Amino acid sequence: MHGLIAILRGVQPLEVDALAAVLVDAGFGTIEVPLNSPDPLKSISRLARDWGSRALVGAGTVISVEQVDAVADAGARLVLSPHLDATVVARCKARGLIAMPGVATPSEGFAALRAGADALKLFPGDVLGPPVVKAWRAVFPSEVAFFSVGGVSVGNLAAFKAAGVQGAGIGSALYAPGLSAGAVHERARAFVAAWGAA
Repeated sequence: MHGLIAILRGVQPLEVDALAAVLVDAGFGTIEVPLNSPDPLKSISRLARDWGSRALVGAGTVISVEQVDAVADAGARLVLSPHLDATVVARCKARGLIAMPGVATPSEGFAALRAGADALKLFPGDVLGPPVVKAWRAVFPSEVAFFSVGGVSVGNLAAFKAAGVQGAGIGSALYAPGLSAGAVHERARAFVAAWGAA
């Protein structure tokens, strides 16, 4: 997997259809609803039902096996965690989900791969900046997908891509509660353009 992930932290279920429409139109192929959002399972379920054929629907901030089951039942196909928990990764694989645990050191990264992770979420991305990504890229297998998440902006996206990430998760620079779908669309188009030009 590769490309940009739209992180809709704080989204309300009634917003998700309008936001998904503008995100898909702008060129985002993956949409994540973090579990610390209001009624996240309802949002995930709506996205999976209405947009699952056009976007990969993910759940974020998944920290337990029980949450893996809940988001799988809601229709998520991708699970992102802020940390590495081998039991969470194993449950993702048992449920047929894509597992992307958060890692902050090479030891965690290699442990995640041994546990069965499909991709690595380099978190927080602004702390593990492009120089760290470049250093990791030199020692991890080339087929391992890196996604920088946290603090990624239109201004630094190209540097992350040049350093070797296959994608990035975009949170508050793309969406925050209260932003209109039109404003999110404008931001989304800027990120897609920056990624494509990098």
